[in-house]
Amino acid sequence: MSIGLTLLGLLETGPRHGYDLKRAYDERFGHDRPLHYGQVYSTLSRLLRDGLVEVEGVEAGGGPDRKRYAITGAGVTDVHEWLATPEKPEPYLQNTLYTKVVLALLSGRAAAEVLDVQRSAHLRLMRELTRRKSGGDLADQLICDHALFHLEADLRWLELTTARLNQLAKEIRS
Repeated sequence: MSIGLTLLGLLETGPRHGYDLKRAYDERFGHDRPLHYGQVYSTLSRLLRDGLVEVEGVEAGGGPDRKRYAITGAGVTDVHEWLATPEKPEPYLQNTLYTKVVLALLSGRAAAEVLDVQRSAHLRLMRELTRRKSGGDLADQLICDHALFHLEADLRWLELTTARLNQLAKEIRS
């Protein structure tokens, strides 16, 4: 999962300080692996350098100045393209897919489209693996079966998530 694109997606809901971005990331996506503050600020520095965010304001405090970051038009375009591009189907994909679905809901995009695009990519790969399996030796068949079973599990997750989109949208907006 791209931390930079995830932070950009969070900034689409409005400008934030780095510590607010870290908190939002950790609450929504970092249950198992929260971000370190250094990771947030180094990512923000790269996004700033690349013109994907801008400093909207600076507040003096007891410590270092606190910068409030806002996403730029180029940043919005990058998030839009990322959400519209399916991930390469592979095991343990749900974390990235979940992130894309939540960011789509937060930004008012159609999360169902994110899931549909991903479903199409999975089905395409499943067809390729099924063709490969039919012409392969036993080792190739076993490898293809392994991949197909993982992809089937992903498809079940995609269907379940699609069925729960309204509920998820209510929860993340509260």
